[in-house]
Amino acid sequence: MDKIVVLITTPSREEAEKIGDYLVTARLAACVNIVSGVHSIFFWEGKCCNESEALMIVKTKRSLFMPLCAMVKPKHPYSVPEIIALPIVEGSAEYLQWIEENTR
Repeated sequence: MDKIVVLITTPSREEAEKIGDYLVTARLAACVNIVSGVHSIFFWEGKCCNESEALMIVKTKRSLFMPLCAMVKPKHPYSVPEIIALPIVEGSAEYLQWIEENTR
């Protein structure tokens, strides 16, 4: 399967919407879901942080992962943004075709 889900966290829903609009308009993603109110606990610069974030769930193709990263990084407010991909191991044929048709 060449379809993937990319997870990206942002500091706010507004930031996620800006990045999501950009990815869909550029056809690097067929769809971006935004989940507000995610609470993240992580180490950063030697200390444990507790932050509210928004989670982007991006549906795209594996071949677009590197161009997607290259476009997200300069627009993202974090110096080291989370941009990770998970394979879609199964999916309805119609939905997977829709991803194909709506990405470049």
